Amino acid sequence: MLALSRKKDEAIIINDDIEIKILDIKGDQIKLGISAPKSVPVYRKEVYLQIQNANKEASESVDIEGLKQLFGGKNNK
Repeated sequence: MLALSRKKDEAIIINDDIEIKILDIKGDQIKLGISAPKSVPVYRKEVYLQIQNANKEASESVDIEGLKQLFGGKNNK
């Protein structure tokens, strides 16, 4: 992990097209501004983990055998 010190209104650049800027600092909270292409999803970590967990649960509930029958077996394309 790279650890950087930044002051208010300073920024870092990631991969030429993502900018993370320190917008405000109040006590132990920092407000970040993130500029990234629309094709790059940006989530708070707790939201990202909820999405991953929901996707895992959804994939585990899929009836693979039922899908195979629906689409005519393994070899049908």
